[in-house]
Amino acid sequence: MGASAAAAPPGRGRGLLFGVLTNLAQGWLPGSSGQIANSGAVWCAAAFTAGALSRRGSARAPVLAGLLAETCLVVGYYGYAEFGRDGMGSPFFPLVWLALACVAGPLMGMAGHWWRQGRTPGRRIAGLAALPGVFGMEGIHFAWTLHYTAEATACFILLAALPCLGRSWRERLTASVVAAAFSVAAYGLVELPLNALSA
Repeated sequence: MGASAAAAPPGRGRGLLFGVLTNLAQGWLPGSSGQIANSGAVWCAAAFTAGALSRRGSARAPVLAGLLAETCLVVGYYGYAEFGRDGMGSPFFPLVWLALACVAGPLMGMAGHWWRQGRTPGRRIAGLAALPGVFGMEGIHFAWTLHYTAEATACFILLAALPCLGRSWRERLTASVVAAAFSVAAYGLVELPLNALSA
């Protein structure tokens, strides 16, 4: 095995598979709960996890791990839609999600890395707040735009619960406040423009 192959981050196959599974789960889950599988926050959680599990000592590893996780999810999701279902239709939204993956993937990968390996409380808090923040953003979308009460409740529970992964009570409380603020900001910066595109 060459050096470049040895240095390649793992998980591309898992990212593709997870993308396929999120597509399938929309049909498996009952009623509007299929929207959870179609949630950008779930994909962000994959990038966050990839970054958290990336190797130590490399600043680029979590960024690349998050990018690969997100882009492979998009490719797996729309690849299955194209070849396993009736086709993905217009390439416009796959390209929009791919562009978002190229931004969110590295950011969430670094957030996961900061949460798990951050050397300062500020980085650990910022990293930890990112994950519940995106679930809070989705919760606002489910509640305000789609009026899906159960799905919104699930997202808000994660918004409240995930900061408990902090190392101390101070980190947990601060991450909760930061995550709540991030939820509102992300809704305005991400969900509202996406809603306008979908209209």
